[in-house]
Amino acid sequence: MKLTNQQIAYLQIHMAVILFGFTAILGDLIQLPAIILVWWRVLITSISLLFFIRFGKNLNEMARKQLINYAIIGVVIGLHWICFYGSIKLANASVSLICMSTTSLFTSVFEPILLRTKINRLELILSACVIPGMVLVINNVPLNYISGIWVGLASAFLAAVFSTLNKKNIGGSDPYTISFIELTSAWIMISVLLFIMWLFGYSPEAFIPSDKEDWLYLIILALCCTTLAHVLSLKALKYLTAFASNLVINLEPIYGILLAILLLNEHKELTPMFYVGGAIIVISVLSYPYLNKKLNAQKI
Repeated sequence: MKLTNQQIAYLQIHMAVILFGFTAILGDLIQLPAIILVWWRVLITSISLLFFIRFGKNLNEMARKQLINYAIIGVVIGLHWICFYGSIKLANASVSLICMSTTSLFTSVFEPILLRTKINRLELILSACVIPGMVLVINNVPLNYISGIWVGLASAFLAAVFSTLNKKNIGGSDPYTISFIELTSAWIMISVLLFIMWLFGYSPEAFIPSDKEDWLYLIILALCCTTLAHVLSLKALKYLTAFASNLVINLEPIYGILLAILLLNEHKELTPMFYVGGAIIVISVLSYPYLNKKLNAQKI
């Protein structure tokens, strides 16, 4: 039986979200410091995106002000990824993914301030429901994981910042060109940051991956979990509503945590109450599209 365009789109968006969730697993497996790992990820991804933007020809069609705005957003993205992988290194993939689920909490507060829009009461209520889940998570992890939680929450905050800034600055530009500018500026920022750190005596344990496995994981992370996932999600959006796509994207922490349990056996490091707290956070996030749609229907 031949699949419809919509069915293919659902398969594409689910595959993209699974690949996004897999980034945390690879971050745990790659034996590089977080900042070095991100440096390689954005470099390889930026090079791969050159094939989608006609090797830079699309950049000439973008206004200088737009280019600067996307470059600034890229700096925030770079800092977000450093914190995300830093959280994984300080704790584990599951903890980092749970922390990332709080992005909606930060967005519900930050977005109305930046975009000067009306505060959404539903978003605030559901975001408040995230707090008891986060308390359970914090109270049910080893003490040496606490720093990983704080860094993970910083990652979630930065994710809320760059997603809101992208929403504010998004225009008629090609998504691949925007991604290339943002990731390239992130790579430049991290390169400058590493140079400054080197001047102050920072010497990473490793800069170039020492074995074939790390190179393989890095290439999968950059080409499959970043470039390919981005392409699949963009193709799926042609045939899916914003409601349907956002609902699937919200499943990323679930996919990621399941992968962490299957591949990294992280359930042995964490208590059942940790997963109860994580479930409260994820359910709060997943319930938003349904409740929002229901409230909008009542207003009509």
